[in-house]
Amino acid sequence: MQLESTITCPACGHRATETMPTDACRFFYACKGCGALLRPKAGDCCVFCSYGDAPCPPIQEAKARDRAAECCSGA
Repeated sequence: MQLESTITCPACGHRATETMPTDACRFFYACKGCGALLRPKAGDCCVFCSYGDAPCPPIQEAKARDRAAECCSGA
């Protein structure tokens, strides 16, 4: 399981590699480049799924087990 994801800010293009929590979703992320407050896109559970190069750990686990992706639901 990949525990780091590089978030790319849609406002300024700044990229930052962050460690993803394994026990909670991250709903907000402040861009370290421009300060924009990122929120998940419609249909996504967290900022990593919306703006990261790797989905959050619960989504990764669901895909590995060939299950429906249910972020942060104890899947």
